[in-house]
Amino acid sequence: MVKKFFILISIAALALAACNNSDGDNSNNADSTVATVPVIMLEDFDANAGNFVDEQVQISGIVDHVCKHGGKKILLVNENGDASVHVDSDVRFEDSLVGTNATVIGIVREFVIDEAYCQQLEDDAIAQHSDGDDADAQQANKMQQAQFYRDSMAQTNVDHLSFYSLEFVSFK
Repeated sequence: MVKKFFILISIAALALAACNNSDGDNSNNADSTVATVPVIMLEDFDANAGNFVDEQVQISGIVDHVCKHGGKKILLVNENGDASVHVDSDVRFEDSLVGTNATVIGIVREFVIDEAYCQQLEDDAIAQHSDGDDADAQQANKMQQAQFYRDSMAQTNVDHLSFYSLEFVSFK
């Protein structure tokens, strides 16, 4: 009788231990569903960024520059220096990052230039010039910039140009 009781207690203990195992897929632990962040090669960022607008991605590169006007922007480049990504932040980046390899997690942001943007650029240039805020050369430069955007859209047969950057979330 004692032997049967011992066996029943052992089976019950094993069953209880198995039910409390948190390694299984039936766990209610929120950490068991960790989302993966897509990795984009720096060289492929411009070509693929449009697929990830307003989403987090991971990208690695060499910190080429920390913006001297507040330090809230860095420029990541590849080893050849022929591809780059701007990373914007709400906090200041340390100058010591320059020259280091960094892996950044950030949210892809898109800046769209279309006809409305070009018209606004010209209107602002005219208004600032008439207010005396811009010299003739500055106004001419802004007008040329608007025309350059229009020409670029016409050459590529698109109604807008997209420029992508990353909004900093963290370093990995």
